[in-house]
Amino acid sequence: MIALRTERLVLAPLGADDRDAFVAYRRDPDVARWQSWTPEYSATDADDLLAGQPTRFPPSAGEWLQIAVRDAASGALLGDVAVHTVADQPDTYEVGVTVAAEHQRRGVAGEALGAVVAALFDDHGAHRVIATSDQRNAAVARLLTGLGFRHEGRAVEADWFKGEWTTLDTWAILARER
Repeated sequence: MIALRTERLVLAPLGADDRDAFVAYRRDPDVARWQSWTPEYSATDADDLLAGQPTRFPPSAGEWLQIAVRDAASGALLGDVAVHTVADQPDTYEVGVTVAAEHQRRGVAGEALGAVVAALFDDHGAHRVIATSDQRNAAVARLLTGLGFRHEGRAVEADWFKGEWTTLDTWAILARER
């Protein structure tokens, strides 16, 4: 994968050099709250993820790729964007984004996710890009809406997640909606 560049960011596959910073923000309870992992995320967990990373963007059907979001000036890891190629629908991708707490509220998530979504549509012929979020995560709802995603639905108390029933929102944007 060739790196994607924005005004402030460089996005490229997450690598072994990112491990310690990656583990640090995944262990932050405020960052982990809305994500599939817990604050007990370990270096071994990160090593396993990194070892299984696809090398292709977008990844092959059914695979997830974690793309590092780095500060263009310093090279510091700020977060990551996840891209999943949906296996049973052509040209359909699922995305997610995580930003370390100290880099949030500065437009990093929008800039990074926007660049990935644009690359999926413009360079890889995406038909549809989707996302799922916890209904309580207002920041992600604002982010996705700002990027042009449409709120498609709400599954009320549909997911047993971290010891409680959660309500899931689904989001999508089609190529023709851009």
